[in-house]
Amino acid sequence: MDWLLIIIMFALPIIAQINVTSTYKKYNKISNSRGLTGAEVARRILDANGLHEVKIEHTPGNLTDHYDPRDNTVRLSDTVYGSTSVAALGVAAHECGHVCQHAENYAPIVIRSKIVPAVSVCSRLWYFVLLAGILITSFTARFSPLIYASIIMFAAVVVFQLVTLPTEFNASSRALKTLEGDAILDTAEIPHARKVLTAAALTYVASLVVSLIQLFRLLSMVRGNRR
Repeated sequence: MDWLLIIIMFALPIIAQINVTSTYKKYNKISNSRGLTGAEVARRILDANGLHEVKIEHTPGNLTDHYDPRDNTVRLSDTVYGSTSVAALGVAAHECGHVCQHAENYAPIVIRSKIVPAVSVCSRLWYFVLLAGILITSFTARFSPLIYASIIMFAAVVVFQLVTLPTEFNASSRALKTLEGDAILDTAEIPHARKVLTAAALTYVASLVVSLIQLFRLLSMVRGNRR
C-alpha cells in the first residue's frame, strides 16, 4: 500500500505537468482571429475593470506568468506577452482574473495572502523539523514532540493549497467569461482556451492530492510509533 502511494506521489505531478505542457504547446500554435497579443488583452481587461493603475511587464521564461500584488504588476512570460495564440490569451486573462480578485477582496485570495508568510516558513522547514524529531526519537527512545510540530507545519502547507484551488479555478472562470463576453475570442476559440486553463488548474489539483497523501503517511507514521 505504501509503495502504491509513493508511486502516485511521484507520477501524478509528472503526468499533470506533461498534460499542461502538451496542451499549451498544441494551442500555442493557433492564433486568435483578431490578432491580439497577450499583453494587449491583459491591458484591455484591466482597463475594462477600472484597473488602469496595474502595470503589465514582460518577464523571461516559459509560463512564468503571475500577478504580483506587492507592486501591482502583471508579469507575462516570453510565450504570452507578445504572442497572439489562443493559449497565450487564456493565460493573460487568467492573471487578470487574479488582479480582479484582489480588487474585490475575494475571500480565498485574501486568506491566501494573509497566510503566505507563515506557510512560506513551514514549507521550507517542516522536513528538517521532522528529521530532527526522528533523530531525537531514535536516540532517546522517546517520541519527540518535534514530529507533531512538523506535521502541523506541513498541514499548514496543505491548507494553503486547499485555499489556492478555488482561487485558481475562479480566476480561470473569470478569464473565460471575459474572453467570451467581451468578444476577445471567437466562439470556436473559447474551448481551446478552456482546455489550456483546465490543464493548468489540474496541476494544482495534483499537488494537493500529493500533499494529502503525504499528510496521511505522516499521520500513519505517528500512529504506528505511538502504539
